[in-house]
Amino acid sequence: MDLQLELIPVPVADIDRAKTFYVQQVGFRLDHDVRPNDTVRVVQLTPPGSACSIVLAAGLAGIAMPAGSLRGLHLVVADIAEARAELVGRGVAMGEIQNMGGIKYAAFQDPDGNTWTLQEIPGRK
Repeated sequence: MDLQLELIPVPVADIDRAKTFYVQQVGFRLDHDVRPNDTVRVVQLTPPGSACSIVLAAGLAGIAMPAGSLRGLHLVVADIAEARAELVGRGVAMGEIQNMGGIKYAAFQDPDGNTWTLQEIPGRK
């Protein structure tokens, strides 16, 4: 049995502000922005090189969470210093790189306070 994780809801207060942050600053691809009716909006974004996307949504009770409540989503990168520098250059406030026994991390958050971590794992370049 294959179980493919392909979509993660990210709770935000302002979809347009979050969409701008993820697309223009972090570099995610906009897959779609649809409004099937007056009360529902679904924006799907994909990190570069990833098979898993995020969804920013309004009007979908089944995935509703408090804005900013998501913690520690990991984006695995080949070179954390390079990825961190690119994000800083795009205006993302990044934490310093921390080496945790060979695995390196650097954190940032979106405008709502959802937290993300860049992770570099040795041997996965």
